[in-house]
Amino acid sequence: MQEKHLERMRNDKGFIAALDQSGGSTPKALAAYGVSENEYTTEVEMFDLVHKMRTRIISAPAFDSEHILGAILFEQTMDREIDGKYTGEYLSEEKGIVPFLKVDKGLAELSNGVQKMKPIDDLSETLDRANERGMFGTKMRSVIQEANKDGIKEVVDQQFEVAKQIINAGLVPIIEPEVDIHSTDKEKSEEILKQEIIKHLDLLKENELVMLKLTIPSVGNLYKELIDHPQVVRVVALSGGYSRDEANGKLKSNDGLIASFSRALSENLSVSQTDEEFNAALKEAVESIYDASVNKNS
Repeated sequence: MQEKHLERMRNDKGFIAALDQSGGSTPKALAAYGVSENEYTTEVEMFDLVHKMRTRIISAPAFDSEHILGAILFEQTMDREIDGKYTGEYLSEEKGIVPFLKVDKGLAELSNGVQKMKPIDDLSETLDRANERGMFGTKMRSVIQEANKDGIKEVVDQQFEVAKQIINAGLVPIIEPEVDIHSTDKEKSEEILKQEIIKHLDLLKENELVMLKLTIPSVGNLYKELIDHPQVVRVVALSGGYSRDEANGKLKSNDGLIASFSRALSENLSVSQTDEEFNAALKEAVESIYDASVNKNS
């Protein structure tokens, strides 16, 4: 199954859906969906509601393998079921969509212009469960606020250090050093980031494969060298706070870069919609993001 997933991720057309909001971002995701914080009182109730939302998205007809290559899940989503199957198994077996798991525990405090990942103390156990639940890969996020060379190097060093553990567990890591779209020196940060990533990619062995999830760059095709690197399965882009139209427009200026959108995917979905209205809104989002991922300007 892993080889089949790898072949799909390398070569097929489409994008990755990011459905991995965790504890801190879940209330915002629910609010955007039309579920206010006064509709739940405990964390358990909150996660029940968000799983219901994700189940509705994943099981909708518009959420299909023709347009969507993979989906990134939160840990609790991985451990829950859809129609009697663990979510990853449902995605893989019923939808033909490759499942990934978010493994980071959130961001550390800002230092040297960046936010590294908090320690992932239970990584080994989580990776064992990810394998049991049929995950193909993982995802972990850091954030770069400023073009600080030392800070960016620390972020990339940490990402690849953890990535090695994930590779050794038989999974493909998505490395996500996000550059904040509001950074005043975003373009400079992206150039530094690219060079740091290349240094690490060049040290990987032939069987050590990674994916990259990056902010859509200010300079079109800046990451072409990363996209073409033999150790990179795919480079995907986060929407980073851009609206879907903005993100799609910027994505089209980058050959080979595909979407991995979260908010931009679900921005027009609502709990109050009928199933027909919900699927129509999701279909519009899916098709527009797919189009931006496969149809480029050049």
